[in-house]
Amino acid sequence: MTNKKSQVSRRQFLNYTLTGVGGFMGAAMVAPMVGFAIDPLLKGEKKTEFVYVMDVDEITNEPQRKTFPVDQVDGWYESKVDRSAWIFRTEEDKILALSPVCTHLGCVVDWNSKAEFENEFYCPCHGGRYTKKGVNIQGTPPTEPLHVYEQKIEDGKLLLGKAVARKEA
Repeated sequence: MTNKKSQVSRRQFLNYTLTGVGGFMGAAMVAPMVGFAIDPLLKGEKKTEFVYVMDVDEITNEPQRKTFPVDQVDGWYESKVDRSAWIFRTEEDKILALSPVCTHLGCVVDWNSKAEFENEFYCPCHGGRYTKKGVNIQGTPPTEPLHVYEQKIEDGKLLLGKAVARKEA
């Protein structure tokens, strides 16, 4: 005599089997998507690489726009892109490397581009203006100063890293 309560019916067996197979297939489909989503978080931030831009003895008191190549990583795509900086010596004889990207909407600023804004950085898109040291002028659209590049000097050569927001102007 067999005990009917301990036996699994055909319907229950099929239900358990299909639930298990469906769960396994669902997990197999979701696992790669979860891995794809969290992989960039697990990679961490790359160390700042410094790139040669110019010799220190070439730097003058007048801002010069210099373009330099950097390695850029977007997710898994790596490429070389050009960055540029306005580089000059301040009145205190310090080297200042400013990003040309306007902090208002990301347009490119120019030096002394209009006679009425002499000795200023000017953004033609919305009339943003900055002093020679890259500080935003009150009453114009930008709400913060131009970003500055991290810099190192090695063997008389200026090396620039990434552009960072200023803590103080």
